[in-house]
Amino acid sequence: MCRSELFTRTFNLPHLRAVAPKLRAKGAGKAVEMFLARDALTPAALPLSDRAARRLCDRLVDLGAVRELTGRATFRLYGV
Repeated sequence: MCRSELFTRTFNLPHLRAVAPKLRAKGAGKAVEMFLARDALTPAALPLSDRAARRLCDRLVDLGAVRELTGRATFRLYGV
């Protein structure tokens, strides 16, 4: 991990915690903890239905808390 990636990751961790109360999905708290514990996740790994997980990830990207890492439309990885 290069220095800029490390800075970005440590900068986004408090931001992810700050936006967590804005999330209304049932498993959002557990999902945020999973993002904090891992480098990258697929929506399928989250404890939500497929559609709810995709919407949660899209919402987190809109809030600037996580980034979409792959740049693909069919298979996406999200990370802090």
